[in-house]
Amino acid sequence: MAKVEVTQIEQHGIPAGVKLTPMMRQYVAAKQRYPEALLFFRMGDFYEMFFRDAELGGEYLELTVTSRDKESSVPAPMSGFPHHQLSNYLARALAANFKVAICEQLEDPTMVKGIVKRGITRVVTPGVVLEGESLDARTNNFLVALVPGSGGSYGLACIDISTGEFRVTEVVGESALRCELSRLEPRELLIPQEDGGAVAALGHRLERVTTSYPGSEFFELARAKEILEGLVGPEGSGAVESLENFGFADVMAVLRSAGAVAGYIIDTQSRLPDHTRLLTPYRTHETLILDETAKANLELFRTLMDGRRRGSLLGIMDKASTAMGGRRIRQWMAYPLVLPAAIEARLDAVEWLRNDDARRARLREVLSQMYDVERLNARIAAGSAGPREIWFLRLTLERIPPLLEELADATPLMTILGDLDPLTDVAELIARTLADEPAAQLRDGGVIRPGFNPELDELVSFATSGKDHILALEHREREVTGIQSLKVRYNRVFGYYIDVRKTQIDRVPDHYVRKQTLTNSERYYTTELKEFEEKVLNAESKRGALEAELFGGLRDAISAMAARIAHTAGLLADLDALTALAEIAHRNHYCRPVIDDGDVIELMGSRHPVVEQSVGREDFVPNDISLDRDAQSLIVLTGPNMAGKSTVMRQVALATLMAQMGSFVPATTARIGVVDRIFTRVGAADDLASGRSTFMVEMHETATILREATARSLLILDEIGRGTSTFDGVSIAWAVAEYIHDVVGAKTLFATHYHELTEMAKVKPRVRNYTIAVKEWNDEVIFLRQLVEGGANRSYGIQVARLAGLPRTVIDRSKEVLENLESADASDEGRSRKRAGDLVNLPEFNLQLSLFSPPPVPAAPSPVEMTLSAANLEQMTPLQALNFLYALRERLN
Repeated sequence: MAKVEVTQIEQHGIPAGVKLTPMMRQYVAAKQRYPEALLFFRMGDFYEMFFRDAELGGEYLELTVTSRDKESSVPAPMSGFPHHQLSNYLARALAANFKVAICEQLEDPTMVKGIVKRGITRVVTPGVVLEGESLDARTNNFLVALVPGSGGSYGLACIDISTGEFRVTEVVGESALRCELSRLEPRELLIPQEDGGAVAALGHRLERVTTSYPGSEFFELARAKEILEGLVGPEGSGAVESLENFGFADVMAVLRSAGAVAGYIIDTQSRLPDHTRLLTPYRTHETLILDETAKANLELFRTLMDGRRRGSLLGIMDKASTAMGGRRIRQWMAYPLVLPAAIEARLDAVEWLRNDDARRARLREVLSQMYDVERLNARIAAGSAGPREIWFLRLTLERIPPLLEELADATPLMTILGDLDPLTDVAELIARTLADEPAAQLRDGGVIRPGFNPELDELVSFATSGKDHILALEHREREVTGIQSLKVRYNRVFGYYIDVRKTQIDRVPDHYVRKQTLTNSERYYTTELKEFEEKVLNAESKRGALEAELFGGLRDAISAMAARIAHTAGLLADLDALTALAEIAHRNHYCRPVIDDGDVIELMGSRHPVVEQSVGREDFVPNDISLDRDAQSLIVLTGPNMAGKSTVMRQVALATLMAQMGSFVPATTARIGVVDRIFTRVGAADDLASGRSTFMVEMHETATILREATARSLLILDEIGRGTSTFDGVSIAWAVAEYIHDVVGAKTLFATHYHELTEMAKVKPRVRNYTIAVKEWNDEVIFLRQLVEGGANRSYGIQVARLAGLPRTVIDRSKEVLENLESADASDEGRSRKRAGDLVNLPEFNLQLSLFSPPPVPAAPSPVEMTLSAANLEQMTPLQALNFLYALRERLN
């Protein structure tokens, strides 16, 4: 749905002069606290909305809009839903980018005369949500705060309240900011109101992000320090001290951003839950950096065509048994490692698991029976978890000891998981307190284990077995008094009583108290019966209150151990992710890469992990690819369309990324010298909203690559310069490739249809030409998909156009024009002469194109030179042009 802005219209849509009832004044007071949010106002068993909110509820939440006072001249629009459907309607509101303030009844309506006290207990926003219906189980839901700092830097903090992940960093420059936001994919972004213009460059990148501008107090440094002082940093010191010592250039901006997200959580949830109290600073350059273009072009998380997860690299690699394992794989893919030792530690664990099929299968079976501990822990810490969720936590924790037994001799894994806390005390606490298979809702009762609390057991007994107690009392009184006709009965007027026939009243004990006289009998009560009556009549309400108290105590006790639970959950996610990577390595016949700090990427029998799944491994043609900064750093890749150039280039980038995230790779053998960044320039796209054409976007992306790439980067460039004229395009492509070779030095795959670029291998020592082999037969082209050394001299565009379905007449005419062009016999109707300008590329002229070398300052032209320059090369025959250029060269020499 479209993003909705909710504004006040005569005080929230209430017409001026309307007289409000006490309850409606309560509603308006609550609404004024969060005027930008929809207000879900609890009234008995329903949540109601009124006035403007009611109309929005009808439009966006598909609720029926009625009127609270149909007799009034100014009726109040009203819409609502049953309270047990809160999660469903929260999800709908968040999908429409609303914020929702939840106003609850703070008193038991049955115990209050008059208006029930109400108050806003929490505010749910797209970035602050715990309900599973509004969350993607295998994706983080980040709230991000962004604070511009000095020197073009930005302080950036992110928190996922659904898992407890709380991190901060600093980025420098708009490009780095866009890159980090692309990796985090925030659901909601907090920006200081006065600095809103600082992110204007993000443009359409924020279309799917709810952008909020909370009050300036959220970003005050003093408030940030006050909030953060209570948090614990990774070294055990205070969060503020930890951040100040971390080495950020503008630590004040980082502190403000961290304080803003924490303060926003406190404002919306009334407190900062215990599970979010570990603040972790990180540096972006300590992981392989993937900008938004590379992430999209390589289809890491979703496909370019339809934006789905299926068909992406993540869709292939996420074979995790749990949602938390799936999120961890996604995180490793977004933040690959750059330290060989850390990569090797993951690879050791994956190899150990890959080599033991039986053990891996047992581990995956146990993991598949586990619930999402991270999000269970979050809901417990926030006080919103129900009995069934805490039982799920117990079931999961009880499966940890069998996992540890399986891993007892797994040295590579225990290096990573060695301090995994099995939390047996937490599991035992839940088992002692909570009943097996409890109801999902506390109100349904029966959630506390029998025998845990004697008082509750008695109340449960009275509430559920009152008739048995009555029969037992009646039987005992008959035996004691000898009155066989004695009966214990109940009615709504007199409650419980003992009925004795008048013929037997002489046997009535002295402690019986007369309650009522009837014609044929007398009714009595005793102290015991009165106490029993009070217990029975109040047992249900007392039982509910005591059960809620005991359950709340259990939840609070578990919440106090939130940090321990979060640590264990993180290690379980690691184990699940490693097991999943081992599983795909086994299924897909991946190899362990050799990782080092060298400048070589060498892949033998390399495959594209996604394409081979689509076409079948037997039908996919593997290729050998080598990039060596000292000998073969730039490969000019030519060949026909559809031959597989893009596939070959992408599989190199994907193999590098997979290796650095700690995965085996689709190849026979692989050696990966770690790279610091992967850049891509692939495909055609415009940005019309910003007034940028396809070619302008291409040049902007290329400029970013040339500016930010280093000698340790990997570049994947496809068809540089194709968005302009042929001469301009060839010139730009040549100059870009030359600059990468001479200045940047990055390992590069450079695909092009400008065959002139193959000449660069003659003058640049680290440039090599490769092409995708094809066979021609009967005017047909057969793609062999095999990478071979050498350059192509044809692109077979007409054959591909025929495969695409162009009309036969167009194909025939294309062949005629091509034949005439190639024979240099030309006219304006498609038979134009071969231009002499093409001869500039002849080796004997030794001309090199460059956009980056400053042009020589020419001397004043002589009359002869002026005469020569007045000649029009394009109007000459090839022979005339050749003679002219020889003469010009001799004159300049």
